[in-house]
Amino acid sequence: MPTPAFPAARTAALGTPPFMAERLPQHAALVVASRDGLAESVHYGSVIATAPDGSTLASAGNPLAPFYPRSTLKPLQAVALVRAGLRLPADLLALTAASHSGAAKHRDGALQILELHGLTPGDLQNSTDLPYGVTEREEWLRAGGHATQLAQNCSGKHASMAATCIINGWPVEGYLDPTHPLQQLVARTVTELTGEEPLGLSTDGCGTPLFALTLRGMARAFGRIAAASSAAHGAGASRTPDIGGTAPLCAEAAVGLAMQQHPDMVAGERRDVTELMRLLPGAVAKDGFEGIQLVGLPDGGAVAVKISDGGDRARMPATVRLLEALGMDTGPLSGIGTAPVLGGGRQVGLLQATDFLSKPVNEAP
Repeated sequence: MPTPAFPAARTAALGTPPFMAERLPQHAALVVASRDGLAESVHYGSVIATAPDGSTLASAGNPLAPFYPRSTLKPLQAVALVRAGLRLPADLLALTAASHSGAAKHRDGALQILELHGLTPGDLQNSTDLPYGVTEREEWLRAGGHATQLAQNCSGKHASMAATCIINGWPVEGYLDPTHPLQQLVARTVTELTGEEPLGLSTDGCGTPLFALTLRGMARAFGRIAAASSAAHGAGASRTPDIGGTAPLCAEAAVGLAMQQHPDMVAGERRDVTELMRLLPGAVAKDGFEGIQLVGLPDGGAVAVKISDGGDRARMPATVRLLEALGMDTGPLSGIGTAPVLGGGRQVGLLQATDFLSKPVNEAP
């Protein structure tokens, strides 16, 4: 029965009665948690690995099913902002593409972006929240902190969106409206980078417009960003331009380099995405709620993972397994590619990826 918060017309639009089985993506078993040799839990999902030209190298499940990329859209949104004239130091540009843990440097960085453009936290239109990181949240609460827009993990993106409005003379009020010039630019940029027209439109948790795309399209976008940053690095670019820089890099390279140089601003200490970029030179990586992981590689290839049940613990094991299938040295990633299953304080099992690529990569469609 529709609730007062979801009247009948709205409830129907959201997809109730329940989806029919034939409309659900046909996912594959990607990750299993075993306990003393018995498969205790199985995470299903879809994955894809793309070549530098965007063609498919390997896949499992249904990587062409529409899905919401959630926070993995942030690097693409950051590219749009740079194209619109946003110029920031590298650490703050990385924060623009971040789902940060809410440490002091993250909150202060978002505030700095605002102050550089004559804005205040009152101009932010994202939701309020406590810091996302466990340690950061505990420290914040011990200090008497409460849910704020600056502490919310998307505050860097929102600060930069508001700043881009100031730069272009667009109204800051209403910058989240899909018809606002800022969001129209973001939509065009997402279409260009992914090579796809959005298959649906919704609203992300922080309030920004959210496009339904495919894993293949998102992989292509991350490949482009990583390849651009690799080319810029090879040409001698050591950093993104500071405020007032006279020779800005292309937007894709600026965002990619910023993320690579400041992975702690993209996520935070003790976060697996930060560790992956530290351990895999040249990679551009971003996670998203509901079990999503994207990794762009220096040659322009990429991998994309969606865990069907949204389980965050399965995201990285599937990602590392896919990178391994591409012939990459994933030894340094072993610490984030599996996790122990404990019983009585000792290891009695393992969370690990299945052999979800049954064919060699060079034989995959």
